[in-house]
Amino acid sequence: MGVRAWAQRWGDWVLALALAAEVELELWAHAPAGLVVTGGRAPLAVLFGLVTVPLAWRRRVPVAVLFVATGALVVVAFLIRHPGGVPVGVFLALIVAFYSVGAHCEERRALRVGAGVLATIAAVDLTRGGVFEAHGARPGAWLVFAVAWLVGRDFRRRRGALTLLRERATRLEREREERARTAVAEERGRIARELHDVVAHSVSVMVVQAQAGPRLLGDAEQARGVFRSIESSGREALVELRRLLGILRTGDEQLAIGPQPGLGSLRSLVEEVREAGLPVELRVEGEPVQLPPGVDLSAYRIVQEALTNTLKHAGRAQATIAVRYEQAALELEISDNGAGASTRVNGSGHGLIGMRERVALYGGVLEAGARDGGGYQVRARLPLAGGSRR
Repeated sequence: MGVRAWAQRWGDWVLALALAAEVELELWAHAPAGLVVTGGRAPLAVLFGLVTVPLAWRRRVPVAVLFVATGALVVVAFLIRHPGGVPVGVFLALIVAFYSVGAHCEERRALRVGAGVLATIAAVDLTRGGVFEAHGARPGAWLVFAVAWLVGRDFRRRRGALTLLRERATRLEREREERARTAVAEERGRIARELHDVVAHSVSVMVVQAQAGPRLLGDAEQARGVFRSIESSGREALVELRRLLGILRTGDEQLAIGPQPGLGSLRSLVEEVREAGLPVELRVEGEPVQLPPGVDLSAYRIVQEALTNTLKHAGRAQATIAVRYEQAALELEISDNGAGASTRVNGSGHGLIGMRERVALYGGVLEAGARDGGGYQVRARLPLAGGSRR
């Protein structure tokens, strides 16, 4: 158990017992000279105990604690004759009781209870000559009690504001996580639909070529070419189907059966972005090769998303696209020299989520962040199983 938890559980008991011990010790061992008690000290000891011991429940029932303490002291006021008032421990206990009402009661109730008890104390104190003050000094008990109540009320307000801020932060965090989960689900659905289109296109090509098979029986070489094409398309379709089965399918939107864009459409995308006002330089490094349809589509979408983010967030900037063909992987690097927001996201707030989902689908790596010299950079590496086919 931590110190804070221990204090919350046992702190009030320690305070109550410490004040009770101090008051009883002062009453029995160090009673002030001139103290006159009607009925002896034993009733006084019990009454002082009713002031101090209930502080152990001051957080749970603060109004009851204040009422019991005040009632006991009203009785004490008619039992003792001493110009110095009550022991210091009793005075401190009453301060804590007033503070507890302000700190742990609803504000209107705390105001009514505090004002009523303070009026009662004032009336008895004026009648009995300062019995509610600590002996040895006269610090103005009424003002001290009122200040304790005000301090408790201020503490309650601050605690309420802090609790509200924590709840708001927790709610916003939950909403952020929910939006992120929704964005991931939507992006996976979008990827699934696109992969469905890739597979559908490959299967459509296979069907058309298979239909042409009977007419090519007389031309063995051409027939072999058709069968090789069918085999290649079938293998690609199987690979993409395996990926498709691992993605949550969302929505029932109408699916297209035509081919999706790939890096072959990159120059058209660059021209569109230039027309939108963003100067773009495109560099292709290495010898271009035929990519698997899913990788080709994902690469195009990553570049498209990165350029869209640059248009929206980079301000006046220039962008550079580098496409690197390697033996076992395809690398993409999209950078700009803009001075926009450091977090480049699309309008829904989850642009990078879509990129990560596409890269993760093929076991790749994505790096995105601010550049040392200013601007922003996105780097993606998409592995090519078994290398690319020429």
